[in-house]
Amino acid sequence: MTVTSSGQASVPVPVLDIGGTHVTAALVNPATSRPVPSTVIRKPLRSHAAADAILDAIALAALALPAGHSLCWGVAIPGPFDYATGIGRFADVGKFESLTGIDVGDGLRQRLTGRSERLRFLNDADAFAIGEYASGAAAKHDRVICLTLGTGVGSSFLSAGRPVHTGPLVPPSGHVHHLTVHGRPLEDTVSRRAIRTNYSRLTALAGDQRLPDVQEISTRAKKGDTAAAEALRYAFDALGQALAPWIDRFEATAVVIGGSMAQSWDLIHPALTTGLASADRRDVPFLPARLPEEAPLIGAARWAQYTPGAF
Repeated sequence: MTVTSSGQASVPVPVLDIGGTHVTAALVNPATSRPVPSTVIRKPLRSHAAADAILDAIALAALALPAGHSLCWGVAIPGPFDYATGIGRFADVGKFESLTGIDVGDGLRQRLTGRSERLRFLNDADAFAIGEYASGAAAKHDRVICLTLGTGVGSSFLSAGRPVHTGPLVPPSGHVHHLTVHGRPLEDTVSRRAIRTNYSRLTALAGDQRLPDVQEISTRAKKGDTAAAEALRYAFDALGQALAPWIDRFEATAVVIGGSMAQSWDLIHPALTTGLASADRRDVPFLPARLPEEAPLIGAARWAQYTPGAF
């Protein structure tokens, strides 16, 4: 047990990491800033369900945590979302659309009666970045870009551990998915959908053939499938090119990569490096996340505890 400066015994910080297919709940030990392993709970989540069903599923995971924690929760959730008010803005994005206009914070507090007083929301990529800055690959980097590569490209630009969302040094809202590459939106080239589509084109798969997912495409690339290797190379070379001017502008000293696609590091890292080099920009290291599963939980806990000047 640790003691705060006010002399009160500190308690575990409850956190939620909400994704398109699952929700993870955990208690984070404020003394170690790490999740308590025995408390980490992962449950399936259907992002296309009705609002009440989504909120019920999130609350079910939260209520499964042991009691005796702080009443202030850190909640990581993808955008578009009004993080200050806790209201969903998911119209026309293909997931959580039933939460558009819904006060998610109020809905969860009602379901967590007696277990919560406040929920502090933050973008899931920001939570990942803050966690990696606190205890992972982004540590000791005052200015760092963190990416999550999964269904799309999540991003966070951190300055001294704080996300930067505005200003000329970052893309709009601090999100690289707003960028273009090869004359098209970035996620038309670098995303689960784009990689699968390109692989289909390169292999001329017939319409009735099952299109492999990115993990299987990666496996095929490692086994010598040249079309699979090219589909991945093209995507991540393009990502390196798109990032290059923003690495310079932000004066980042590292780029940390997480997300499900980062599991194929031996395939994506050379392409990222080549793409950056071809743009003739400042060379910076691309680093794999050290805490890919824990970082969003750590970041959400730090956000829950944040007070100005003490982050």
